Amino acid sequence: MPALRTGSRVLITSALIGSISLSATPAMADNEIGGGTRNPPPNGQAHGDTDGEGNLSATAGVVVFDRSKNGSGNSTGGVTSSSGDWTPPACYYAPKYTPDQLQKYLEPIWNAESTSPEWDATQRDKYVNGGEAKDFNKDKAGKGYWWDSYVTPGREGDPGALKCDKSIFWVDTGDAPPADVPEAITPEILAQLAYAEIRVPSTEVDLAPAGVTKVNLPTWAWLDTAEFGPVSVTASVPLLNVSATTVAEPVSLRIEPGTGDAVTYPASGVCEIAGGRIGEAYAKGRAGETPPCGVKYLRSSGGGSFSLRATVTWRIHWTGTGVAQAQDLPDGTFGADQDVVVQEIQSVNR
Repeated sequence: MPALRTGSRVLITSALIGSISLSATPAMADNEIGGGTRNPPPNGQAHGDTDGEGNLSATAGVVVFDRSKNGSGNSTGGVTSSSGDWTPPACYYAPKYTPDQLQKYLEPIWNAESTSPEWDATQRDKYVNGGEAKDFNKDKAGKGYWWDSYVTPGREGDPGALKCDKSIFWVDTGDAPPADVPEAITPEILAQLAYAEIRVPSTEVDLAPAGVTKVNLPTWAWLDTAEFGPVSVTASVPLLNVSATTVAEPVSLRIEPGTGDAVTYPASGVCEIAGGRIGEAYAKGRAGETPPCGVKYLRSSGGGSFSLRATVTWRIHWTGTGVAQAQDLPDGTFGADQDVVVQEIQSVNR
């Protein structure tokens, strides 16, 4: 479905109505991100975002994630934003009701008298008597949706989920979500939600010597380039035919030896990616060379070990519907500790 864009806010076009029929006939929904075939569901069963009767499904506005190009395996983990207190949104707004569905949702609440008469009257004025809509906008059926909040999976109970406290609001087909609702679904919000789903490999570095090293002996460190390639997650709301793909690429490795009695290579302890790799695998005959990435311990670890921490920084960016040029998100980091035993070099007296 084509979409227009103002900044990062998507304008939902009339093609949306082609993907979700709001009549009594079986719905023909688009299950492909960015397009696809539309075939009526067999026997009038629900397909995609409708129930086969022209109603939005309960999950119509739920974000769908494609993790097929994400990191996988038991040792993977999520990245931590390197930008202060920034975190992906814990909630967002997306379509949830047609006019008829909003009526069926709100009227039982009003009729139950579980809320104050004043509140009920305010709500009726807003959605029925022309405050923001007349008769739930039934005259606009098929020309837009009522949007409401969703909690991001896994963020239930997060204080940030309470941020989406705006009342249910209408968005016409062809209009962007209101500018004063920053959590409304746009490609940028989808990219941020995909950020939280990124998984990257465990950051255990290869070392030479491996396991046990010696005092004053440069120890080479590197990452397996076969494991540390780009990963990505695509987030979409198929109902709106809007998507964004967030990509994470490794850019550097920071080594923290676990003791102040050590020297890192380079001196900053940060090994930048070069030639598509971080660090360089040790090769026989290079013992006398300074490693491009590594560490040298100046004292032994006694009867124990030093906890070396290796942290990879991942550059994270996104593209999406109407946004072809990569846009940056805060860098992410993921680290792991590993034990390094350091022994004194034994001298032999003759």
